[in-house]
Amino acid sequence: MAARETGNVRCSQVITTYGPGSLIDLPAHSAIVCGLDSWPKTELLTEIVESRLVNKLQTATGVPRPKLFAPPAASSDPREHTLGIRAVLFPEWFVVQEDKHSADRPGARRLVHRKSLNERGRFERRPVVATRFVRACTQGHVDDFDWYEFVHEGPTTCRRQLWLDETGTTGDLSGLSVRCECKKRRPLHDAVDASLGPCRGARPWIGRDAKETCGLPSKLLIRTASDAYFPQVLSVLSVPDRGSDLQKFVKKHWSDFQHVEDEHDLKFVRKKLNIEQSLPNIDAEQMFHAIQDHQTGASTDRQVKQVEIESILSSPVGYDDDIPVDEDFHARKLPRDAWCRSSRSDGIAAVIQLHRLREVLALIGFTRLGAETPNIHGEYESDVERASIAREPSWFPAIENRGEGVFIQLGSEAVGDWLDRESVQQRCADLERGHDAWNESRQKSREFPGGAYILLHTLSHLLIQSFSMHCGYPASSIRERIYVEESGYGILLYTGSPDADGTLGGLVQQARHIEDRLQEAVRSAGLCSNDPICAQHVPGKTVDEGPDARSLLGAACHGCALISETSCEMRNDYLDRALVVPVLGLEDVAFFGGEG
Repeated sequence: MAARETGNVRCSQVITTYGPGSLIDLPAHSAIVCGLDSWPKTELLTEIVESRLVNKLQTATGVPRPKLFAPPAASSDPREHTLGIRAVLFPEWFVVQEDKHSADRPGARRLVHRKSLNERGRFERRPVVATRFVRACTQGHVDDFDWYEFVHEGPTTCRRQLWLDETGTTGDLSGLSVRCECKKRRPLHDAVDASLGPCRGARPWIGRDAKETCGLPSKLLIRTASDAYFPQVLSVLSVPDRGSDLQKFVKKHWSDFQHVEDEHDLKFVRKKLNIEQSLPNIDAEQMFHAIQDHQTGASTDRQVKQVEIESILSSPVGYDDDIPVDEDFHARKLPRDAWCRSSRSDGIAAVIQLHRLREVLALIGFTRLGAETPNIHGEYESDVERASIAREPSWFPAIENRGEGVFIQLGSEAVGDWLDRESVQQRCADLERGHDAWNESRQKSREFPGGAYILLHTLSHLLIQSFSMHCGYPASSIRERIYVEESGYGILLYTGSPDADGTLGGLVQQARHIEDRLQEAVRSAGLCSNDPICAQHVPGKTVDEGPDARSLLGAACHGCALISETSCEMRNDYLDRALVVPVLGLEDVAFFGGEG
């Protein structure tokens, strides 16, 4: 079948939603997005340079010196040929759209394989639609549902016609059953909790011959479900290089240094840039090592957020009337009298306006059936498993967002005094019990983030809701970065877009009104529409069962603290408004308004 254009998505969606391995529904087909091996050649793509992110990718994936390239963008001229990303048809089993009176019983439709269809994609002149059901494992492999093996409850040589019988009109699994003309029959609901046999390691997004050894239990997956694709994305902010004069010099002249492969190449560059005069005490060997460090990001091997918070906190005091020198990062710490007018902001140490910021995000892999998120320092654990997006990746798709933000620093002393309270320690112990209960159901455990992170994370969600009412951006467009680092505690609320050079300043100006926004957040969070049930929820003690269990949440629900998952860095986990404001039954735990 010849390739043809079937739709467009934004470049940012390729990183977060429709990346390699994702299952998509098209108007007439179901498909899976192909891996990087099927993308346009990198010579035709735009390279993105961010050495700190390259270093983190190398650590997380083991790929030496990976490069970053932006996904191909659609042309604004419809007459021009557009570079595209391939997708192949998946799954290969289809349901026949039967005539009302053609089936031998009401609600019965034939199940047929792709090989049974004619050149027009029909079965006996009748249209077909892709089945909703496939099977997958937690390592990201996905395969067609083995209908014959399922209905016969084991391996079989029977290949008689299969039917999908449906009762009712809801399409619920309880009303579906698979029937073979050999008289075997089995309800599809049996596949929900049962293993569908060992995973065969299929990776159709890379190729039909790209299977790898797996053997994990296969589970039923509805291909349009929310757990069908969880991208693993690494992101960093482009912050000023606080390194040595040599590192700054290499970065400034990187266009000349990036092609240096050995000291022979370096000799000509040193002469061109007159390095002996600029850096008289630096010899060729030192400079060559500095070039290699910049190329691999080895000079920036500290944790992602530690570097960022140091750069943000070192911003000079000022307003927005000076001309930015760095187009990627321009921040000014507001004088305290510009935003602090009362004791309502006690506990806030500083407010910083980020008039310009650049965020680079890269897709490194994905999982299915369960998500793996970065830790509180913005990095993936070394043992995190993921499905590969190429046979042997040497580069990764990335985008750069440019925008603005507000950074709120909480005083380290104030947070420390709050953590020392006995009531706070008891509440954190309850939250940790819920975390431990959640860990028991996972193959790999995760460290409890601590009370300070949950405080900042919940406050961030409350401020996002307050900011969105005044700044001109919807809450789903404002994102968060939580900092619990050696250098201090902070919250960055920011917005950005890959399609623009900047934003209009509506968010950054809220820094001057931080007291009002904080008061609104505290007032709205004091009482939830689901109280007292929400306020009195205690993870580790309250009985939670099934998919709605709230082991990682304290006093938090969709009525108060939960926001769009596009904004949250932790998928709406680790939230408790009782740590922020007094709630019913917990008046002495809050950071704002609690009893000391």
